[in-house]
Amino acid sequence: MCATLAPKPHPAIVDLVRVAIDVRKINDFGIGTYVRNLVNQLARIDQETEYLLLCGQSDVESVERLGENFRAVTDLSGQYSIREQVSIPSKLLRLAPQVFHTPHYVLPALTPCRSIVTIHDCIHLVFPQYLKGRIARIYARSTFWTAVNRASRILTVSEASKRDILRFFSVSPDKVTVIHNAIAEHFFETPSQQQLSEVRERYQLNHRFIMYAGNVKPHKNLERLIDAFVLLRKIEGNADLRLLITGSEISKYAMLRRAVHRYNLHRYVRFLGYQTERTLATLYRLADVFVFPSLYEGFGLPPLEAMASGTPVVVSRASSLPEVVGDSGVLVNPYDAISIADGVQTVLADNNFTEDLKKRGLARARTFSWAKSIERIHRIYQEVAEVQ
Repeated sequence: MCATLAPKPHPAIVDLVRVAIDVRKINDFGIGTYVRNLVNQLARIDQETEYLLLCGQSDVESVERLGENFRAVTDLSGQYSIREQVSIPSKLLRLAPQVFHTPHYVLPALTPCRSIVTIHDCIHLVFPQYLKGRIARIYARSTFWTAVNRASRILTVSEASKRDILRFFSVSPDKVTVIHNAIAEHFFETPSQQQLSEVRERYQLNHRFIMYAGNVKPHKNLERLIDAFVLLRKIEGNADLRLLITGSEISKYAMLRRAVHRYNLHRYVRFLGYQTERTLATLYRLADVFVFPSLYEGFGLPPLEAMASGTPVVVSRASSLPEVVGDSGVLVNPYDAISIADGVQTVLADNNFTEDLKKRGLARARTFSWAKSIERIHRIYQEVAEVQ
């Protein structure tokens, strides 16, 4: 059963700080990964602070399994809705937390306590054309403005995203703290030969292939990746090469399939749709190269996952990707299909370079840690709440 709006404090945590967190996106991709790691790590390191997690009804049991100091508070208002602008402040007023953390850029204007907002990226400001209509663009801009100006502290996931926040809004750099994302430990684990064989057989992966993972929205630049793949296949020795694209909602972007048919590549380009993390980790291991030509990323988890899996990566030199990959991947011009193709061919053609890239990529991936990142967020909770 869900907690009431004014839960009775557990005896062990009376008089200690109370933190509310909006976890309604806990089952989403992207931000959901951030939320899940946030609450799981907090449960591991802190059994004293009282955490009040605003969630949907279906998530109450999983929230309360986190520990005795975690309480579920249902909120049924729609995300990015007018209702949440009233519902959440009303609950916070009754719950009386010292700190409220929203893990995305929606911070209700009437929030009655000190607040922390995580802004993962500014894509709706950089590419406003992706939003549906003028009202959506106005809502996004005003919501960003409220979050930036009302929050006590702003967290973001890369220096590139911090630069974007400072570019779009007049805010002190000291107010914005960069805390990197990380990846799940199982990406570092070598799949068994049986797992590798099962995935290879399931998807008939009997040829060399380059791989992309992520969503297929326009800024991911997949049409240009297909252009680059056409160039790659013209190089001697690449007749067996395949392109594997994983990601949800492919049906919404028919231009990708049209591009494949325009070049008569339907035998060589595979769209696999959504994959579980375990299957994705195995696919990374089987791929010859992972390619991520995105035009914009707040952080960019897939290249890091591929590096942890021992796969060489080719990424665009745009936004946060050079910051994430460092010198452990090949950086290319995402606006130039020739540059993308050249980057991939460099990896395919030079075994010594590829092996060095794999080693550097694995070492680079290990420098990112959810445990360290959430410990920093935990300290910021204490700072904002003025806990000594």
